[in-house]
Amino acid sequence: MESIAMQLSDNELIKAFEKDCETRGLSQSTILSYISVLRLFSSFIKERRITLLSIDRDILRGYISYLRNEGISAKTIENRFSALSSFYEYAVYEGLFNKNTVLEVRKRYLRSYKRENNGGGQRKLISVEEMANFINSIMDIRDKAIALLFAKTGIRRGELIRLDIDDINWDDMSITLKPTAKRSNRIVFFDFECMFILRKWLERRVLVANPGCRALFISYTSGERVDRSGVYNSFIKWAELAGLHDPNSDRIEDHFTPHCCRHWFTTHLRRAGMPREFIKELRGDAIKEAMDIYYHIDREELKKSYMACIPKLGVE
Repeated sequence: MESIAMQLSDNELIKAFEKDCETRGLSQSTILSYISVLRLFSSFIKERRITLLSIDRDILRGYISYLRNEGISAKTIENRFSALSSFYEYAVYEGLFNKNTVLEVRKRYLRSYKRENNGGGQRKLISVEEMANFINSIMDIRDKAIALLFAKTGIRRGELIRLDIDDINWDDMSITLKPTAKRSNRIVFFDFECMFILRKWLERRVLVANPGCRALFISYTSGERVDRSGVYNSFIKWAELAGLHDPNSDRIEDHFTPHCCRHWFTTHLRRAGMPREFIKELRGDAIKEAMDIYYHIDREELKKSYMACIPKLGVE
């Protein structure tokens, strides 16, 4: 296998990795991000007469120093190394590399940025009142529906963009999510506030969606399913206008992103008195405890608890 690896140029390796990402079903935006990072790294090591399959810890440490000297933020460096780790995981899987050295370097040198600044940053958690003000400050009905659905269900960004209109059960006030490796329970509920805004969005959606498109959330430019970056950019635009998100800060607590809504959802359900096992069920967390296998949650009881505990935001 080493002889085959030696015959592959860095460009050929990157193209092979790109094809592998497509086979794995990664989103186009994620693939483009990975490939961009790989090409930047390839240019860096090429100047040092090193190939992608001949890197070591010293090279990776040197790359971290180079990026820091260039003024690249800690979060961006971590994101770049996340992409590099994915590539070398692929290389190991294909037998082109012995082990994923990037993982070791990330663990030792890059996992500290979330703990920096006053001893340890945490994701921003806002109050119910602040969430209400944020949601009501969003003028675009699609973006308001997206933000409200994040807050009211705690679903992940990838789960949201894969939603179709047919996934909504209006009578039961529930949504069936697409299956993913990260999620156990696929059913989430929404309340009357969320129903009101979703129906308003569907009235607008008719005017922008391409014929035959069943995606719940549509890109205004393509008329097709909105992608991860589209959801992220629309969300943080309004978060920044509301004074909740500082794009120029490296501190995680200064950022308000879609994932913060999952944190908000969990925290405020807990504060409202929802049982821990109910919260785990709604979050769809993978089973981690043996006893969870034998614990059955009644769906109607779960729904009643959700309706009682989910914060009301007075959306307009």
